Amino acid sequence: MLSTGTDFVVATPGKLISHLNMGYVKLDHLSHLILDEADRMLDMGFFEDLMRIVSFIPEKRQTLMFSATMPAKIRTLAKEILKEPEEITLSLSKPAAGVLQAAYLVHDKDKIALITKLLDKDDLSGVIVFSRTKRNVKEIAHKLKKTRHEVDEIHSDLDQSQREEVMRKFKNRKLQVLIATDIVSRGIDIKELQLVVNFDVPDEAEDYVHRVGRTARADNTGMAITFINPDQQGKFARIEELIETIIIKQPVPPEIGESFEYNPRHRGGGNRRGGNRNFKKGRKKGNFSKKRRE
Repeated sequence: MLSTGTDFVVATPGKLISHLNMGYVKLDHLSHLILDEADRMLDMGFFEDLMRIVSFIPEKRQTLMFSATMPAKIRTLAKEILKEPEEITLSLSKPAAGVLQAAYLVHDKDKIALITKLLDKDDLSGVIVFSRTKRNVKEIAHKLKKTRHEVDEIHSDLDQSQREEVMRKFKNRKLQVLIATDIVSRGIDIKELQLVVNFDVPDEAEDYVHRVGRTARADNTGMAITFINPDQQGKFARIEELIETIIIKQPVPPEIGESFEYNPRHRGGGNRRGGNRNFKKGRKKGNFSKKRRE
């Protein structure tokens, strides 16, 4: 179909370039170029691939870019491939209003005990636990499988058919908990997802928005909990600045371990303690002095 002619082509950048390099795909008459999840493609290092694809297509065309966030590198790409574009912004870089957000100040060694307690507390039927690396996902899944909860994992080490099978079981409620990398933080719509847990604070503030956005979809409600260790406090402060919201931070229950005082300016998180001064005082929502994200 690529060689004889078709109306629509949906492709990943790398696979499309493979076909273009073979010489039998002609895009001379292409009229519309659509880049979906553009920010994620740039995060994954596809800038050069995108520019190579653009080199094969006519200059006179309509180009549309869709992105859940608008970091500086997206604006750079827009300047490269768009001409006098119109921009439409819908609730940029903020979780849905139906998401109840909270955080725990917890040391890494106590995270498994904390998440086990959270899962035991309520009758939850749909939970995604996000972690930054495949190694962490595998370790978390291995430990949680020893509990009474139905748990499975999803990451890039699984092939496409394996990923689809895991997602099918999760959507059909044959799994209670899905441990995942950011591979499922975008483009996945799961009905009645009750809880998202950030087992660690994401490196990029925008990734928090994507992760949390898996719950409270289509006017539903949901909850998002983030585990903050002492070294990740600065990252979490940047998330709060991005979403313009101060998130309640709770100390770890005493039976699980010690907590610490929240202090994003001090690497290591200040003194260990059983409580959180800001939490106990009922720190109010504040306004950040920041450049407005257009």
